[in-house]
Amino acid sequence: MVFNQHGFTIVEVLLAVVVLGIGLLALSSAIPLAAYGIQEGNQLSTATFLANQRMEQARNAPWTACPSLDKLGVSAAVTAAPDSSGVVTFPDESPLPAPYAFYSRQVRITPVQGPATCPGGVLTGTMGLRQVTVTVSYRPMTGTGVAPATRAKSAVLTMYISQR
Repeated sequence: MVFNQHGFTIVEVLLAVVVLGIGLLALSSAIPLAAYGIQEGNQLSTATFLANQRMEQARNAPWTACPSLDKLGVSAAVTAAPDSSGVVTFPDESPLPAPYAFYSRQVRITPVQGPATCPGGVLTGTMGLRQVTVTVSYRPMTGTGVAPATRAKSAVLTMYISQR
């Protein structure tokens, strides 16, 4: 006598439910991690965009020898915004205006020292180069909201600009 077996036994169904349950549990624990990664990437991209935006403004600031014109400026210290003839050229922005309220931006400009000469062989002490560093700091998102200010992250861009 041959029995025609169709369907599943209760043991097979229970085993399938357990395997699917474990898979769904693993997937549900990975979703917050993926969301955090997406948010972190978004914030770092925004910080890099803001730093690049200010870097382009610094790159386009006039700084010429003849006629003497300096709209780029130099930072008097690592904690000071650059200024030219007493006028701050790129002030610190903390915080930035909406929608970037969790970001702050600062620019520091330092002259590159080295042996440079003017026509006639006179040493000037600078090479007609300045190092521009733009730092954009932000408060990252956490599982419970925005991180405290003490846990800030930063995007830093550096570029050399020559006198024109």
